[in-house]
Amino acid sequence: MALPLSIALPWIIFLLYWLVSALKTKRSASTESDASRYGVMILLLAGYFLLFRSEIGIGWLGQRFVPTTAALMRVGAAAVWVGLAVAVWARYHLGQYWSSRVTIKEDHQLIRTGPYARLRHPIYTGLSLMAAGTALAIDRWQCLLGGGLIVLAFCLKARKEEAMLAGQFGEAFRDHRRRTGFLLPRVWYVSTRQLDQPAGKSQDAEKSRHDRRVSAND
Repeated sequence: MALPLSIALPWIIFLLYWLVSALKTKRSASTESDASRYGVMILLLAGYFLLFRSEIGIGWLGQRFVPTTAALMRVGAAAVWVGLAVAVWARYHLGQYWSSRVTIKEDHQLIRTGPYARLRHPIYTGLSLMAAGTALAIDRWQCLLGGGLIVLAFCLKARKEEAMLAGQFGEAFRDHRRRTGFLLPRVWYVSTRQLDQPAGKSQDAEKSRHDRRVSAND
């Protein structure tokens, strides 16, 4: 099962960019245990094996899950390239605080720029989109299963990262979590100030703003 160039090339670019970027990272102040890391690593290895492996010839895993068309291939390839762009954009903003492990770096800062203004884990969002696009383009059940394992691994790893960040940054991270989405952007946000505000007071404030707009129009 040879990968089309439109699918293989963005993965190659991703690997090269990650290898070069990994040379410029801060030292770790604290990190997860090896035992904690192994479960996620096993899921990722199994996922990528299924995603990129030639047909493994085990029953339905080698069959197509939808009829293959040129349009389907183009959609899959577009998803891979968009996912690459999101992942690289996020990696650029994360800078020296990136790590392949769940880690707190020395002088760690809570990143809220770029895609981190809307997402807490945009690198995983980008890689999940790349995996989904690859599975769609190759069109095999084994690839779909592999993509699912990859997304599951990222979700588990992200939960561990959030627990560590909450311990490090406290209320600042909890506020960031309220404002941002996990892997998808949050489309609606209500601040704690709004939640704590009495309903009557909130309605009075809204009425006052409405009265001012009417007066300005007059």
